[in-house]
Amino acid sequence: MLSAHIHAATHRLLALLAEFDRLRGWELEGQRSCAHWLALRTGIDLGAAREKVRAARCLEHLPLTSAAMARGEVSFSQVRALTRVAEPENEAALLELARGATTAQLERMVRNYKKGSREDDATRDRERRASRMVSVFPDDDGMYVIRGRLTPETGALLMRALEAAGDALFRERSAMTVEDRERDASQRRADALGLLAERAFAAGFGSSMPDPTPDSPQPVPISGTRAQRYQVVLHVDAATLMADGEPGRAELEDGTHVSQETSRRIACDASVVRLTSDRDGSVLDAGRKTRTIPPAVRRALNVRDRGCRFPGCGLRFTDAHHVRHWADGGPTSLSNCLLLCQHHHTLVHEGGWRVEWWGDARPVFIDPRGQTHFDGGWNPPRLGENAVDALIAENRSRGITPDEWTAGARWQSERDIPAAIYFRACEVT
Repeated sequence: MLSAHIHAATHRLLALLAEFDRLRGWELEGQRSCAHWLALRTGIDLGAAREKVRAARCLEHLPLTSAAMARGEVSFSQVRALTRVAEPENEAALLELARGATTAQLERMVRNYKKGSREDDATRDRERRASRMVSVFPDDDGMYVIRGRLTPETGALLMRALEAAGDALFRERSAMTVEDRERDASQRRADALGLLAERAFAAGFGSSMPDPTPDSPQPVPISGTRAQRYQVVLHVDAATLMADGEPGRAELEDGTHVSQETSRRIACDASVVRLTSDRDGSVLDAGRKTRTIPPAVRRALNVRDRGCRFPGCGLRFTDAHHVRHWADGGPTSLSNCLLLCQHHHTLVHEGGWRVEWWGDARPVFIDPRGQTHFDGGWNPPRLGENAVDALIAENRSRGITPDEWTAGARWQSERDIPAAIYFRACEVT
């Protein structure tokens, strides 16, 4: 009976979570998604948090399943399986099966879910290959738009590469879920695509030819040196990088404009070549290329910070951020630098957040509302000694009165499921 009360309380949590996600309350905390906020605030794994957010969104469109969980009749594990395939049209049949089957039986039914009809493979293959394309172009806002169609094998290869890059960037421990195909997942894939491009340039694009011949050029070594030809270059006036400077030139090689704060963010951790030009724009002198963060300082930052310093983040792929920008006279030292992932580095520059040091190397982040965020800045609420009794009383006050049979499976194996229920569920899946 207590398990049924817990199922009902979990439904209440999911309902509140769906509303919180819809209002985007997690953005005020500086988190990348509702799942990241939930993992930070509840102490659960990020993969489990993503599943809860995904299920919470789905339950808003599955009233029968939502009501059954609110009564404690189905568990979160059962709801997690149902929401992968359930729609308002087939919800009733699947829910009837879930009420009596074990979660393992329900998972097997869901894994066998199929839709669509068989087509001629050769014809489909020719159509797919003929329609492959990729286009990349900047829009009016200076963002780059990527559109394309890939063959199944190329698309699968790209998805696996994005998954691997996403695992490295965001430490995912679970398989791709429905939520991973929605809005927040598209942003994560965009970051992963940037990492793929960086790693491709670092490796280079070498030839597999063993030896050069008189009729063929020297093969390119897979070393990264050739990638120097393909750098992303930002042309920016020195005054633009200063906090109190007037915005001047700040544009990419193709003329795409970049904002002043974006320029300051990029310059935090980049290679810099200082150019001197006359009034006509002719280059008079070009200095040596230098790193704004020397390798020795970067190694020290990696040892000290071990990832992004934003509370609850810790991602390993980071930029080095100057608390006081070097263009404003800030030193490039451990006492003035810290590691931030791209998302939180963008918050500090373009998002109106600020970062300060409190005490001995303890960063404190201040959001645009003036509220502070730091490690250890939030503690879970204290529960009373009779927390279980309070939970049961709260459920009963809302008319939820499960008994010891409410959440149990009625059939021990698939052969025990009544034929009318089993075949009806098979038809909708």
